[in-house]
Amino acid sequence: MGAIEDVYEDLDTDVELAEFRDAVEAKVEQMGGLADEESAAMLVAHELEDGEVEGVADVEPGMEEVKFVAKVTSVGEKRGFERDGEDQPDGRVINVEVADETGSVRLAFWDEKADAAEEELEAGMVLKVGGRPKEGYNGVEVNVDDVEPAPDTDVNVDVSGESTIDGLSLGLSDVNVKGKVLDTESVRTFDRDDGSEGKVANLVLGDETGRVRVTMWDGQAETVDDVNAGDSVEVVDGYTRERDGDLELHVGERGAIEDLDEEVAYEPESVPIDDLEIDTTVDIAGVVRSADPKRTFDRDDGSEGQVRNVRVQDDSGDIRVALWGDKADYDIGPGDRVAFADVEIQDGWQDDLEASAGWRSSVTVLDGNATEADAGTDGSGDEGATGLDAFADDGGDDAGDGASASDSGGGGGVAATTQAREDGERVEFTGTVVQAGSPVVLDDGEETMSVDTDADVHLGQEVTVRGDLVDGRVDADDVV
Repeated sequence: MGAIEDVYEDLDTDVELAEFRDAVEAKVEQMGGLADEESAAMLVAHELEDGEVEGVADVEPGMEEVKFVAKVTSVGEKRGFERDGEDQPDGRVINVEVADETGSVRLAFWDEKADAAEEELEAGMVLKVGGRPKEGYNGVEVNVDDVEPAPDTDVNVDVSGESTIDGLSLGLSDVNVKGKVLDTESVRTFDRDDGSEGKVANLVLGDETGRVRVTMWDGQAETVDDVNAGDSVEVVDGYTRERDGDLELHVGERGAIEDLDEEVAYEPESVPIDDLEIDTTVDIAGVVRSADPKRTFDRDDGSEGQVRNVRVQDDSGDIRVALWGDKADYDIGPGDRVAFADVEIQDGWQDDLEASAGWRSSVTVLDGNATEADAGTDGSGDEGATGLDAFADDGGDDAGDGASASDSGGGGGVAATTQAREDGERVEFTGTVVQAGSPVVLDDGEETMSVDTDADVHLGQEVTVRGDLVDGRVDADDVV
């Protein structure tokens, strides 16, 4: 082999030998005879290796130049703009989204390159790109210096325009993803550095592959008021960001949250309650066996917080769950089958474990009625800790920091249901009121019964109800 081939052999690049040889010959000519073939080959090799990255995910602002191979996922519209100065011609720019198996990035083509990109580029093409990365409006952008087709290079990226939640990665833009709304949070306002007021809201979206927290900004923030947990929606033109180590999907003025006629499936993969360990963040699901009233408390900074405890049971055991902040207002009660995602398992009252559902958690009422299998049939619910103690003075914040669920008082469990009943059945049931609210929950020591009634009852009162069973509850027409 010659000097050129020897240098090429040690070079880690996608450039073909013939192309490399042409570049060396051009370098020899450029140097005016000051470099022989071997020296020119080494210079070309250095230029090729300088700036090459293993994948799109490695492209970062501040790099002088990068080179990579990626597939076109979308081509934007060419836009014109006026440059500063009377003698400056108008400019043109077009944005092109590209991706590889590691992530995606936006390319900016300017002026003549924008004209060529508009005419020649389309989704699905694989390109060799050279350019200068910078921080753009929606993440990293690369100002393109050189680009050429690479049809013989395989890049395993779907260009259908839709993604699954599990398929999201950092640096994506123009993301379209469908999912089921698992949880929502109210709109919050904040002051920007320039003195203007901004708005932000959050929801949690899930599909068959996973779930993601969605952050909506300014004009899109109020969308959260138009959706409810259980709705199927599509996020259009979102972009991904990282927050506290977690990937989030953001929606700005360009994006939207749109209702779907189709139903998107979501079924959480929960950890059995009996397998929970302290100082872990997990997903759990089960049937609510009891629910305490909401309590308010004063934080150290003088602001007011709120918390509500519910006890949840699956077929392995039960646990108290503290709902902090807005989650304390959720309309869940005994008999509801609920999934709690990203809850923190903490040390609770009498060495029991407790789950804390803070701002990063989501709480979703699942479809379908509770069954005996969901609730367990061994009566293993906690029968202690039924006091209504005040919240500790140094109580936590909405994320449950600095306080455990038990600080706000007990919320003891009740005996598991032991008798199967069918909708439409006429029921007469006598028991003690263990929850006075909607619904009323009665316990006779062996069985609990949820009752829909407007009757004025109080905790500890023994009553008899008569009515038809509807959706697992007694629709009471007689309460004595």
